[in-house]
Amino acid sequence: MAAGAIPLVDQTLTTDFTAKNVQSTASAASTDTTADIIVDKLIAWNVQQVFGLTGDGVNPLVEALRKKKDKIKYITVRHEESAAFMASGYAKYTGKLGVCLATTGPGAVHLMNGLYDAAMEGAAVLAITGIINHDLLGTQFTQEVNTVKMLQDLAVYNQDITGPLNALTVVDLACRAALAEPGVAHITVATDTQMKQLGEDKPSKKHGNLTGSSAFQPRLEVPGGEELDVAAKLLREHSKIVILAGRGCLGAEKEVESLARKLGAPVAKALLGKAVLPDDSPYTTGGTGHLGTLPSKQMMEECDLLLILGSNMPHLEYYPKNAVAIQIDRDPRRIGLRYPITLGLHGDVRSTLQALIPMVQERADQGFLQLAQQRMKDWRGVLAKLENGSATPIKPQYLAATVGRLLNEDAVVAIDTGAHTVFTARHWQVRTGQKLAVCGNLASMAPGLPYALAAQVAFPGRQCVAMVGDGSFTMLMGEMATAVMYGLPVKVVVFKNNSLAMDKFEQEEMGNLDYGIALQPIQFAKIAEACGAAGFYCKDPRRLEATIREAFAHAGPVVVEVDVDPDENPQAPEKIKI
Repeated sequence: MAAGAIPLVDQTLTTDFTAKNVQSTASAASTDTTADIIVDKLIAWNVQQVFGLTGDGVNPLVEALRKKKDKIKYITVRHEESAAFMASGYAKYTGKLGVCLATTGPGAVHLMNGLYDAAMEGAAVLAITGIINHDLLGTQFTQEVNTVKMLQDLAVYNQDITGPLNALTVVDLACRAALAEPGVAHITVATDTQMKQLGEDKPSKKHGNLTGSSAFQPRLEVPGGEELDVAAKLLREHSKIVILAGRGCLGAEKEVESLARKLGAPVAKALLGKAVLPDDSPYTTGGTGHLGTLPSKQMMEECDLLLILGSNMPHLEYYPKNAVAIQIDRDPRRIGLRYPITLGLHGDVRSTLQALIPMVQERADQGFLQLAQQRMKDWRGVLAKLENGSATPIKPQYLAATVGRLLNEDAVVAIDTGAHTVFTARHWQVRTGQKLAVCGNLASMAPGLPYALAAQVAFPGRQCVAMVGDGSFTMLMGEMATAVMYGLPVKVVVFKNNSLAMDKFEQEEMGNLDYGIALQPIQFAKIAEACGAAGFYCKDPRRLEATIREAFAHAGPVVVEVDVDPDENPQAPEKIKI
């Protein structure tokens, strides 16, 4: 571990709020400041780290974190956007509350991209921002930004803390809202208010002030028996069933496989649900959508019933043309959002499937599933031909497949946004026990490295790998210094083609000439070395596997820079020609 590195504790995948975590607000001392109370509340909610960037607008909060550094870690980043992406990634990987901190004005503005990512994927995140001193509000003072108004479109809870008494309640409400929705909660507090002591604050009610609690137990909704009866009847009446599994199936892997087996139903996976089943499972046709497989598209076209499980897959042209549809989702607002639904079931996917599976008859005729399995056998042959290990420049398909083969069984992977996303989604054959995070709904460039850092914080004993394009990595590559500072041994694989390749092919598909897509080449391995990390470079396909092995074996943070073919088109599955 590098000098100055912080000790990090492995996280479980379930939120554990037991009685020992419940903090009595009566324990707050009269000398405790608003900032002290906020930090104590975070500790009571089992928050073990805050990702942020210091500034004068949050200096009292940073001081409160310093005083409790034995109980909660403050991880300083190089850009507030990274802090928000790290909080989002942490929440996605663990199901726990991710927390980020930013100072007044531009600091808070920089959080927005990562917060939209969390909001659009239901990741539980608490954003804490500073604002200028309370008596200067509304005077167009330096760095004055109305952060509550700025976040009103995305936050499930959004509040200005007025003082230490108010903080005793509001922080609890914000944490609970973020976890219960789940989504983004936001609290902001003026710099001088952060320093105000509890003894200086007076309650507005003569019998005292409201006080909160960190007691929380997530509620798992399950549809009623009559609705489940209708679902079971529909499943009995149809013989060509496809399951579309999304992020909402994570944690329900056994249930999804059990249902697929009983129904003889192939499982097409949305990108956010890639890790639900291993790609060698006999029950999956792999990914779906533009980044997916041809068998997934074919089975979707031929099914007579589509069962959508916790998915919001946006590629509308990859849904069936005409099929009965059942959708299970914990958010009723998503039911029917992408496809006309015959029956919508509002509930947690795992709990709902546990109730539904005993009602489902095991199907004797497995012909539809067997057809999918034969098509997948043929498709794997297509993938093998695309993964050409002798071509120069290196094929991005070969790079993705090689990295996938060399990943540890329990590797935690972050995928950035770009052409490499398509190649990685299709050619990395995910295995049981591996994890994935991707900016699926916002599809922003740059979160790959912050996600991987958050993963390494959450799972210090596991291999954490970011798959990034050169355009996306450039945006936040300063966080390699963060990896070094905190001893986070992330491995970053850069698909380097010196272009915004996805945009290049989109321009060409529209009939336009390439414009604005060329990138000035950067020696990323040397950038890594300048940050104190290790850098590896490869352009020879014969050396690729050895280079990746050596990089993965390195004890500290690493960047692997790989020259890949800029003319390799990230095509839709139906357009691939061999």
